[in-house]
Amino acid sequence: MALLFFFLLAVSATPLSSMAAAFPSFQTLNTNSHFFNPKLPPNSLSSSKKFEGSSDLVNLRYHMGPVLSSSPINIYLIWYGKWSVSQKLLIKDFISSISASDRRRRAAPSPSVAEWWSTVSLYTDQTGANVSRSVVIAGEHSDLHHSQGTDLTRLSIQNVIATAVQSARFPVDHRNGMFLVLTSQDVTMQDFCRAVCGFHYFTFPSMVGYTLPYAWVGHSGKQCPEQCAYPFAVPAYMAGGGPGALSPPNRDVALDGMISVIGHELAEVASNPLVNAWYAGEDPTAPTEIGDLCEGLYGTGGGGGYIGQVMRDEGGGTFNVHGRNGRKFLLQWLWSPVLKACAGPNALD
Repeated sequence: MALLFFFLLAVSATPLSSMAAAFPSFQTLNTNSHFFNPKLPPNSLSSSKKFEGSSDLVNLRYHMGPVLSSSPINIYLIWYGKWSVSQKLLIKDFISSISASDRRRRAAPSPSVAEWWSTVSLYTDQTGANVSRSVVIAGEHSDLHHSQGTDLTRLSIQNVIATAVQSARFPVDHRNGMFLVLTSQDVTMQDFCRAVCGFHYFTFPSMVGYTLPYAWVGHSGKQCPEQCAYPFAVPAYMAGGGPGALSPPNRDVALDGMISVIGHELAEVASNPLVNAWYAGEDPTAPTEIGDLCEGLYGTGGGGGYIGQVMRDEGGGTFNVHGRNGRKFLLQWLWSPVLKACAGPNALD
């Protein structure tokens, strides 16, 4: 949800949600997983304006702008600060899981990340072209030494992108491209933890040289896991709070929480890349987008403090979708323009 935006500054903040405690566990066809519906204390960044999947409160409209329909969607990854090999691999495995299977790679088991993205692909532009179902990492750049410092703003993130464009020689990819900027745990960002966990907007020609959509997501590990890694961490002062409220599927509270935020922002970039396509509300500088409408919902029965029916593997990790290379992820649901409701591939009804 867009929060506290200024003119010409980034939109689509990903706040945190409230939801959660448990229905009795029961066995699924996968003997290594159980469904359960946890109830957790609300996130301290939760908005008082909760839609929780109710179509009565939603007026999502198309505003005639483009969507990312050219295939594939090329993501140019910018690693700002120091990232371990294992951290990069986990995030890249998630991104590579978005695309449907091809002859070289086996499809992930259902419910899958690719099936989750199929909701995004329902969105079209004025020509009837759908958001692409193919997403690839087209280039990477590591800014190990924090070229713009460790205290960033919504404006200075444009300089981070400009530096990467010059250093990595990224192509001018107007038809297919977008940037994804990920900042390490020692980097602060304007409004990070206080109001947002991620946001998206587009680059300014005066700073980067051309206009292209981008998303930013921060690593919350040392700053605010209880806000931005929810529901794997909740505020310690709340009942049942503290890190580990739910066990993350990849055993990394901050990274697993970050991946859900990345998914949220990628879905909104694809359906509203220039902030003039799909959103609810009348203010394009603070739109309510397809991820915002389903904030905090991860499965059937979500809402009113429950995150919905999700799965727990034999190691205790909580997830709702499968990815490539045996990965599992917990991704929030997205608003479906067909169902006029929040939807996900792990739905039980």
